[in-house]
Amino acid sequence: MAENKGDRPTGGLLMGRPFGVPVYVTPTWFLIAALITWIFGGEIDTVLPGLGRLRYLVALFFALAFYGSVLVHELAHTVVALRLKLPVRRIQLQFFGGVSEIEKEAETAGREFWLAFAGPLLSLVLGGVFLLGLSLVTARTVPGVLLAALMLSNFVVAVFNLLPGLPLDGGRMLRAVVWKVTGNSMTGTVAATWAGRVLAVLVLVGMPAAGALQGVSESTSTMLIDAVLGAVLAAIIWNGAAGSLRAARLREHLPEIGARALARPVVCVASDTPLAEALRRLELVGARGLVIVDGAGAPTALVREQLVRTVPEHRRPWTSSGAVARSLEAGLRIPVELAGEELLDALRATPAAEYLVQAADGAVVGVLAAVDVERAFALAMAGLSPVPAASQA
Repeated sequence: MAENKGDRPTGGLLMGRPFGVPVYVTPTWFLIAALITWIFGGEIDTVLPGLGRLRYLVALFFALAFYGSVLVHELAHTVVALRLKLPVRRIQLQFFGGVSEIEKEAETAGREFWLAFAGPLLSLVLGGVFLLGLSLVTARTVPGVLLAALMLSNFVVAVFNLLPGLPLDGGRMLRAVVWKVTGNSMTGTVAATWAGRVLAVLVLVGMPAAGALQGVSESTSTMLIDAVLGAVLAAIIWNGAAGSLRAARLREHLPEIGARALARPVVCVASDTPLAEALRRLELVGARGLVIVDGAGAPTALVREQLVRTVPEHRRPWTSSGAVARSLEAGLRIPVELAGEELLDALRATPAAEYLVQAADGAVVGVLAAVDVERAFALAMAGLSPVPAASQA
């Protein structure tokens, strides 16, 4: 399934860069690989009892080959995304499969549909290839068992990912269809999100119920595993659907998150101005930021709000404003026109608590506080306008 995410996964191991996209294996992958090896090793013993302990080596090979198939599934998303000129940050192989982290949304419903469908389509093709290979080997042999298991697992991956609910590929296809019909991508996202929530409930109830219907043919431990896996999978689908909706809301409001709208009004003072006097001027005009300027009125530094709090009130008349300021590096000067993704890229390039917002002619517009940007993000993900009405006017 294709998703949009952040930076390098914690503890992730870089396995390679096919098509220039880094592929990471997260620590949770080793857990599921070990679980697959243990469960499949026990199943092999019923078909090929003569293998003994070697059955676990065969099971480990299956686990690796299965995740190789998952990687091919994700590479299908990646290749289509790159052809559509959508940047792909990375691919992750993790507990329940893989994730292709695509940084931008497809521009049209049609492109979104094919981007989502590429993964399941490749899984179906792989299943067909393994089915063809199965016809060329003898049943109840190691190659026969491996090919049958890989055929079945790829068909299961394809069918599961085609289920119509976010964050699965089928959910993105459903979103694309609703988007095409209504002409509104957000309407498609909401519909696919609710479909994902319904799907999560069905998985939560359905997996244990399916095991219970098998009755005595399934052990208590296996039924317990079904229940636990059902609960984990349902939680992943539910949270993934909610995350997709938050991301869509953020994309919808992202253009509103701009330096001009979020800039705090400021007061400009000389470096040797006592901090107490600078704060008095700030309060007098209702401003929320202090900028240090030189003799010609050009900005040279920003007074850091966090450092101001550390200066006791009785020391502020004797502390210069410049003593609690940070010099203006190139990355701390933000053009007033920056908004949306361009603004975020600028802030990521130079992390700081405050930035100076300047007009094209160098005039000081205000100070952009990182906490204000974070608050705007939180409002956007909640489906609310990230900028107060007064700022938009």
